[in-house]
Parts: sequence; structure tokens; C-alpha cells
Amino acid sequence: MTAYEAELVVDRLEFAADGVLALTLRHPLGERLPGWEPGAHIDVVLGPDLERQYSLCGDPADRTAWRVAVLREPDGRGGSAHVHEQLGEGDKVRVRGPRNHFALRPAPRYRFIAGGIGITPILPMLAAAQAAGAEWSLLYGGRSRDSMAFTEELAGYGARVTIAPQDESGLLDLGPVLDALPDGTLVYCCGPGPLLDAVEERCPSGVLNVERFQPKEGQTGEDGEFEVELAQSGRTLTVAPGVSVLDTVRAAGVEVLFSCTEGTCGTCETDVLDGTPEHRDSVLTREEREAGETMMICVSRCRGKRLVLDL
Repeated sequence: MTAYEAELVVDRLEFAADGVLALTLRHPLGERLPGWEPGAHIDVVLGPDLERQYSLCGDPADRTAWRVAVLREPDGRGGSAHVHEQLGEGDKVRVRGPRNHFALRPAPRYRFIAGGIGITPILPMLAAAQAAGAEWSLLYGGRSRDSMAFTEELAGYGARVTIAPQDESGLLDLGPVLDALPDGTLVYCCGPGPLLDAVEERCPSGVLNVERFQPKEGQTGEDGEFEVELAQSGRTLTVAPGVSVLDTVRAAGVEVLFSCTEGTCGTCETDVLDGTPEHRDSVLTREEREAGETMMICVSRCRGKRLVLDL
């Protein structure tokens, strides 16, 4: 199914914290936007070769507007600088989506952990958990209180939310949150890589759900040559060492959706009909990797000599 794509208007800009700019996007003709569930993100096209993914952090029931929040990253690749320095109210940006690789699964209880701008996909999850009558708590860390977005909104949840700025209380204490989890608890975590790695070390299989903004380290391996059969056309292509499946199929004139090219956004996820992929993405869960039914063709490769893809 073709993803929704449109030019939306920046209806409102406001700072959600020091260095965090919240954007409210609306259709210029007032048309309703596609529905979405907590954990979803959109692709925002900021210019030629400048496309970024931002989590939706507003109200899923509001079909008139989408809200995202962008952290200014001085050492970034230009996307956040463009948003903070170039965009203004009334400007238009092209968007695609929404997509969701971080969906909130039903559970009687949740433990939410957010670090910095990682609060954005978590925020609508809290409202959903609350509405479902689930038992939940949030541990939210950041460099300082002033740098942590949406703390005023979070204050409405009372004692369920623990705000723990690093300059006041040090690194997040994960023990009280993750040790001895009651049966049926799901953990959702988003934030910087070291935080996610620490949470992964403590959580048993099937409990943890994470979203990464940067590729997970250590996602490399042998870059040998292999063949890719495109089932829809019957063509067979050779993927050369050091060349991605994505670049190979695009060079052959095959139209495929893609965005980050780092294995973090999930846009290029493709069904695998035969063969064993070597997963190098930061999206799929352990169980999804073991099933081998899909792969991110921007970074993942083949464990053997041949893959058959639904392209």
C-alpha cells in the first residue's frame, strides 16, 4: 500500500524545552490526516537529500493536526539545524507516513523509560495506557530539567511519572524499575544508545520494546557477494561487496521506498520469500530477526548466496 504523502503547513512552532522545538502540522486545505497509533513516526522532507524521521507526539484522536518535536543537535547532520533555523509558521513541508515499528501492545501493566528526546514516542503511549486502565509508570531522564520536553504535560499524571535530570540525580537508576518485573509487564524504552543498551541487558526476551534514533553499534559482518531475485519481476540481480541491496535494486530501476539508509526508520522493510537475511538494522525485534520474514534492505544482507524478495 502506498504511503500517504502530502505538503503540510507548519501551523504552530513553540519550544517544548531548551533546544526542543515542537511543530504542529496541518493540511493547507483543512483535510483530515491519516490516523495513527502511539509509537508512529513520519518522514519529513526538509530539502534535497535532507529527510528525517520524527515521532508523532500529539493526540492520535486529533485528525486535524500532527505534532512532532525536534531536538537541536549541534553536531547533527543538518536536519535539526534546518528545522530550528529555517522553518517558520506558515511554511510548508512534505511528509510521508505515518509508519509504526514501535507499536504499543496490549498489556495489564507497562514500564516506560525515556531519555531526552526519546520522550516523544512515549508521550502518546502514556495516554493510551491510562485510557486502557493499565498499571504503568514512567522513568524520564535528561541532561537537565530545562532540557526535558513536555514536563508540564507529564505533571498531570502525578506520581506515576518520575522526572530524573542527570545534573540532579545522576544516571537513571534502572534497578527499581526493571528488577523483578511482575508477570505480564511490557517495557517500552526510547532514548540514547547507552540507555537502550543498559535496559536491554536487564530485560528478558519478549518483554522489551525499543526505538533507536541512531544505529545500534556492532551491526556489521562479512560483505560478500550474493544474488537477489525480485519475485514480482523475475529479475535476478547481483549485490556486490560493499553495496547495499537498496542501492542495487535502485540502480536496476526498481522503485522502492526508503529514507534513513541507516536501518533505523523501517521505511525500506521488504518481505523475504526465500533465503536467510543477515540483519543489521536497529528496528526488528529478536523474534522478528529469527523469523526472517522481512529485512531492511538499506543495511541488511544475506547469510547465504541468494535471497528472494517481494519486489
